[in-house]
Amino acid sequence: MVEFVKDGATGMEKVLLREPGGAMAQIHLYGGHVTSWKNEKGNELIFLSSKAIFKPPKAIRGGIPVCFPQFGGFGALEQHGFARNRMWSVDTNPPAPPSSAGTGPNKPYIDLVLKPAEEELKIWPHNFELYQRIMLGFSGELSSIIRVRNVDTKPFTFTFALHTYLSVSDISEVRIEGLETLDYLDNLQDRERFTEQGDAITFDSEVDRIYLGTPAKIAIIDHEKKRTFVLKKEGLPDAVVWNPWEKKAKVMVDFGDDEYKHMLCVEAAAVEKAITLKPGEEWKARQEISAVPSSYFSGQLDPCKVLNG
Repeated sequence: MVEFVKDGATGMEKVLLREPGGAMAQIHLYGGHVTSWKNEKGNELIFLSSKAIFKPPKAIRGGIPVCFPQFGGFGALEQHGFARNRMWSVDTNPPAPPSSAGTGPNKPYIDLVLKPAEEELKIWPHNFELYQRIMLGFSGELSSIIRVRNVDTKPFTFTFALHTYLSVSDISEVRIEGLETLDYLDNLQDRERFTEQGDAITFDSEVDRIYLGTPAKIAIIDHEKKRTFVLKKEGLPDAVVWNPWEKKAKVMVDFGDDEYKHMLCVEAAAVEKAITLKPGEEWKARQEISAVPSSYFSGQLDPCKVLNG
């Protein structure tokens, strides 16, 4: 089921997707931004700060912001580009029929589109169409299908990320598998390049890294909640891992002082090698996140099977 409603607190328009099994997703048209994703038991899987600001031109802290046409400070635009703090529209004429994305009567979805207005063309003078299809699967998995189309008369180049904030029990009890032995750029050390040495990524301080040439599947294991997030991606070769930790959290006005303990960003991205589109060309990417019951210690889930199965 797809439902259009007004947010009672802010008056902003949002979309609710409800899967017959009980899973739910909430998308604000402001930012084309997923702000909630719950499983069939009603458990929230996405982190949204209690101090999140739902007011233009601020970006919403948490959820799944869309970083376009620039990720982070990789360019001359504002941090993470402008797509995350603009009003998107419902796309009534999507570029591909729903069947091509595997949608069906039991898979609720919404098609959104962002096109540049005069304000955007002043700061990034390129005519583009940015499409996003957000969909819930049969088992409650959350998918985002992204298309960027060049409708200009000249090429343009961009970087991109889905800035996914996952809700975790305790960041010190979280482990990421699938990124070991890979090179990464460390944003805390002027993007110096290193190679991951651990057999998994664990957390005891601030982390802000861009892993390069990452696999199509990544496992994020939450020991305390006995839950594993499985992130699958196509067309997005990089993966950003971020947690601000205590010191940075305290200076972020839209973030609670202790909220860093209960969130982790693992972001499917295309950052190291920018994407260039010629006139008439289209770029496509996809992300799917699922949450499966698991416990690394009990052996109920072998992370290798998650990554390779």
